[in-house]
Amino acid sequence: MKKTKTFKSGNSVAVRLPKALGVEPGVEVTVREERGRYIVEPVEQEPKRIDLTGIYGAGAGLRPLTDEEREIDPSPIDHPNWYRKGG
Repeated sequence: MKKTKTFKSGNSVAVRLPKALGVEPGVEVTVREERGRYIVEPVEQEPKRIDLTGIYGAGAGLRPLTDEEREIDPSPIDHPNWYRKGG
C-alpha cells in the first residue's frame, strides 16, 4: 500500500499515483465512489485493428485465393506409418 495526498489542480482535486504502482502516463481511467472509497480503474481498451483498406490492390500480383487454392494437402502425420521406430 502506498500513501499520497490530494492537491488542487485548477478547479479540481487531483491525486498523484506513485511511480511504484507502474501506471503509465496517459492511461485513461474511471473513478467512482463506492461506500466511502474511491476506486480508480483503467478503461478497458478495444483491441487494436489494422486497417488494410489503403493497401488493397497495392501489391502486384496479389489476388484472393480460389476455393481450390484454399485446400490444404493432408499432413504426413495423418498417415498411419509416418513414424517408424528405429528407422
